[in-house]
Amino acid sequence: MFCVAPPESEAKMNITKGGLVLFSANSNSSCMELSKKIAERLGVEMGKVQVYQEPDRETRVQIQESVRGKDVFIIQTVSKDVNTTIMELLIMVYACKTSCAKSIIGVIPYFPYSKQCKMRKRGSIVSKLLASMMCKAGLTHLITMDLHQKEIQGFFNIPVDNLRASPFLLQYIQEEIPDYRNAVIVAKSPASAKRAQSFAERLRLGIAVIHGEAQDAESDLVDGRHSPPMVRSAAAIHPSLEIPMLIPKEKPPITVVGDVGGRTAVIVDDIIDDVDSFLAAAETLKERGGGYQYNST
Repeated sequence: MFCVAPPESEAKMNITKGGLVLFSANSNSSCMELSKKIAERLGVEMGKVQVYQEPDRETRVQIQESVRGKDVFIIQTVSKDVNTTIMELLIMVYACKTSCAKSIIGVIPYFPYSKQCKMRKRGSIVSKLLASMMCKAGLTHLITMDLHQKEIQGFFNIPVDNLRASPFLLQYIQEEIPDYRNAVIVAKSPASAKRAQSFAERLRLGIAVIHGEAQDAESDLVDGRHSPPMVRSAAAIHPSLEIPMLIPKEKPPITVVGDVGGRTAVIVDDIIDDVDSFLAAAETLKERGGGYQYNST
């Protein structure tokens, strides 16, 4: 009695497809569309799962097929209801963990709460909290794109793939903007200058920076650390200690550092969280004689 083993390549293909399950973490149109495109690309069927809200707004997840010993990929896009989106993901990850899945990989194009990655005033580092919750729920690998800060990867004790969208955005600028060689890359705020510089260097273009917007959240004043203290007298600290008074900051009028006259201004930004500041930036560029394109990375 004997048997013939299939070719090595065919065996690997069968193992990969047979041990892979792809779930969509919610029924939003964007998430379903992305999940279906990924499934079509991989040549697999979508996993069967039911995600819904109870009358009291509790999230309930029911896995409707076996995931024992399989590699589970959970795709989740962030909707306007961010907190519900997070709970859907956590509950689904935990459900797969308790169902003895071999590995659980989260595919989250936009990582929520990524801007809250530093201590400000008496707040908290929420992205660290979220990372801990995901790991505790059972996530074994995370795939995301363009984290607000690369250091967020250190909040996880699991592998993190931080993919980049910049090659596609650079290609779009080169193909869709007429005479892009006459364009200029504009940072919407000084905090975005590093990202704008990266785009400008790759496209061999000039750079401009908009200054004078709302006070940057990374400043010492907002961060709650005042050195020297904002008091005229230091007697309360030590009778013989003389400390100069801290001069309060004043927001200067909005200005553009760089030449944008007669050029197409490509505004580079990270996350759209303040529409008013973006509109003010666009109007300022318009007044300086430049047309503008908006690019959120």
